[in-house]
Amino acid sequence: MPERLLDRDAVIAATQEAAAFAFTSWRDGAVPDTKVWEKSANNPVSDIDMAVDALLNVRLRGILPEAAWLSEETVDDPARLDARLLWLVDPIDGTRDYVRGRSGWCVSVALVADGQPVFAVMAAPAQSKLWVAASGDGVTCNGERLSGSSRLDFIGSRVPADDLPKIDRDLATVEKPNSIAMRMTMVACDRADLVATLRWGNEWDIAAAHLVAQEAGAVVSDALGKPIVYNKQRPMDFGLICCAPGIHEAAVERLAERAAKLLAS
Repeated sequence: MPERLLDRDAVIAATQEAAAFAFTSWRDGAVPDTKVWEKSANNPVSDIDMAVDALLNVRLRGILPEAAWLSEETVDDPARLDARLLWLVDPIDGTRDYVRGRSGWCVSVALVADGQPVFAVMAAPAQSKLWVAASGDGVTCNGERLSGSSRLDFIGSRVPADDLPKIDRDLATVEKPNSIAMRMTMVACDRADLVATLRWGNEWDIAAAHLVAQEAGAVVSDALGKPIVYNKQRPMDFGLICCAPGIHEAAVERLAERAAKLLAS
């Protein structure tokens, strides 16, 4: 299988190169040296997003040419649906933090095989962190092997959030980066117990972090508790739950009524 012959070091190097390029324009606490515009309401993008996307497209396709391509900043090619292997990339996840001079952004790269991520690299240069995960081989952050949250009691679970609705105030808030992928790494690093959303999200936002969290022992599903399969015709899923295995059932139950109402509407 081609993915078993993957040059992992080359993928890591390409991701680090892209992250270093983005970092040169990032400004701690200030507007970056880059052009920023709105793709849609409250959905910023910068010329650095586009440049990182182009760089990764060249580097990753050179490493594994038989893999198709899907990223946030590239026009979708339907031919990917016939491919067994797929590069699934978010050139800058957390652009809002990037353009505001906050550190909660990362470059996110995943190789998907038969609908599941098998190798992932996430680089967060503003936090000097690099995650590397391989299916069945575990995950490291800056070379140290991770073991994620093992929480068993849902009440009191640590959630990256600015605030929580009244119904969820039996949980505990912790610092929330803008990047959903970065929030998922918090579960992998045992700095949070639960990340949950109730909105339609894109595959590229979570594919790499899915493997990072999963290899650290977390459970990752959609908001209904169903497994996430990648490289769909419409590359989106309704919601996300990323959490310690012992609280997954309780998390699904807590969100069920709200999820049903949202889907019905």
